[in-house]
Amino acid sequence: MRVLVANIEEVFREAAARWTLVAYFVLSSLFILLFASAVNLDIVNGSLAGAELFGKPVEMRGETISIEKLVLGFESVFSGVLYVIGIFLAVFATAHLVPRLQEKGTIDLYLSRPVARTKLLLSRYVAGLLLALVNIVYLIGSMWAIVIWKTQVFHPRFMLGGAIIFFAVAVLLAWAFLIGTVTSSTAVSIMTTYFLFLFSTILSMHDRIEAAVSAEWKAKLIHSLYWILPKTQELGGAVVAFVSGGEAPEKIRETLSFWPFASTALFGIGCLILASWVFQRKEF
Repeated sequence: MRVLVANIEEVFREAAARWTLVAYFVLSSLFILLFASAVNLDIVNGSLAGAELFGKPVEMRGETISIEKLVLGFESVFSGVLYVIGIFLAVFATAHLVPRLQEKGTIDLYLSRPVARTKLLLSRYVAGLLLALVNIVYLIGSMWAIVIWKTQVFHPRFMLGGAIIFFAVAVLLAWAFLIGTVTSSTAVSIMTTYFLFLFSTILSMHDRIEAAVSAEWKAKLIHSLYWILPKTQELGGAVVAFVSGGEAPEKIRETLSFWPFASTALFGIGCLILASWVFQRKEF
């Protein structure tokens, strides 16, 4: 426990010293301020009578819209946006943790302590997750509070959808830790993690890709890659489906099924096991 607490303190001090924490907070705050100033609503008797988006009036055509339904749809769309933003900010802010740990001088100091290498690496991973969690809670919590303030509508699903975003961050950070352990490069860790995110999104269309390829072995390879790699597209759909509840289209609601989460979790666990194995046997 002392190792974990020490690593959490070290990660946050390091993030503050390198301005990572400040940049993390500023970028999130700018997005929140943009969101707060972009939408102005005129609510009468629980219905939307008028609205402005980025200073431009939205044509209502004399109709009133249920504010409950509007907020639900609005939060569903923005939960998908926050899924992408939350992941990209988290990866950028935490991918350096292992390369920084393996720098000459830093790793010598850590290895001089009576701490097992696996415990050292995993405690650093937990510290990185906590850093990402703080920003996810700040980002989603602030936007949720703004929605409540502007509309007086309370949907706890919007805030709870952050748990799926955090799950995706945890899996991608495990991959970043594996790449960082092997290469000791922050840039490579960030680039390969973003590539994994985008490539896995493309693989969500594996059925169409398999039907388009000419060789059977290529189709089997694509199918295998789909089930091995994390389901980033499905997790994004799951965030939207969870926030919108029964209002989501059936195709999106299907992303809340067990298998995308289970296979993605197995990928993350496998990455952490491999990272621990490589770190345990690496010479410094």
